[in-house]
Amino acid sequence: MDDKIFYITIFISVLIAVIILFFVVSIVLYHRRYIQLQRERITAEITILENERKRIAADLHDSMGPLLSTIKLNIHSIAVADERDQQVIAKSSRYIDEVIRGLRQISHNLLPATLERKGLTEALREFIRQLSDKQPLEIKFHTSGKIDIRPEKEIHIFRIIQEIAHNTLKHAKATQLQIALTREHGFYLILIKENGIGFDVKKARTESSGLGMKSLDIRTDILGGSLSIDSVPGQGTNYFVKIPEG
Repeated sequence: MDDKIFYITIFISVLIAVIILFFVVSIVLYHRRYIQLQRERITAEITILENERKRIAADLHDSMGPLLSTIKLNIHSIAVADERDQQVIAKSSRYIDEVIRGLRQISHNLLPATLERKGLTEALREFIRQLSDKQPLEIKFHTSGKIDIRPEKEIHIFRIIQEIAHNTLKHAKATQLQIALTREHGFYLILIKENGIGFDVKKARTESSGLGMKSLDIRTDILGGSLSIDSVPGQGTNYFVKIPEG
C-alpha cells in the first residue's frame, strides 16, 4: 500500500512538473513571438516611413519647386505701370523665393540629396555642419578606413546617427558630441559619445512609447548589426554600433 502511494505521489509530481514546464515553455515562446511580431511591425513602419519620405521629397523637389519657379516667371512677365502694383509683384516674388527655399529644406530633411549624390560620409558632414550652425553644441566627426557602404544600408546608418544626435540635443543637455565612423576587420563601427545628463537605458527601452529608441534597435537589426548603449545618469552616454560589411 505504501509503495502504491509512493508511486502515485511520484506520478502526480512528475505530471505537475511537466504541466508547469509546458506552461513555462509556452509563455517563453509566446513572449519571443510577441517580440518578433513587434519588431516586424516596427520594421514595416520604418520601411513605410522611409518610402514615404523618399516619395514626398521627390514630389517637392521635382514638382512643387519647378511649379513655383514657373509661377514666379509668369508674375514677372506681367507688365504693370502702377508703382504700387510693381511693389506687390516684387513682394510676391520674394514670398515665392522663401517658399521655394522652405520646400528645399523640407525635401533635404526628408531625404538628404547629398546622401544619394556623394555618399554617407559627405551627407553626415553636411548634417553636422547644419546642426552646429543652429545649436550651441560642439560636434566633432571623425572617419577612418574606406567607408564604402551600399545605398540601402547608408540610409539606415544615417538615420541612426541622426536620431542619436537629435536625442542628444533634445534630452541630454550635452555641450559636446563626438561621432566616429570607422571600418575595421570586416565591420563598420559607429561610436558616439556625449557628455550630457545620461539616462536609464533599460527603462528607456522598455517604457519608450515612440519610435526613437525602438528605431535604433530595429535599424541595427535590419543591418545585421549590434547596438550597445552605456549610460549612467549624470555621466553622459556612449553608443556603439557594429555592422558587418556586405
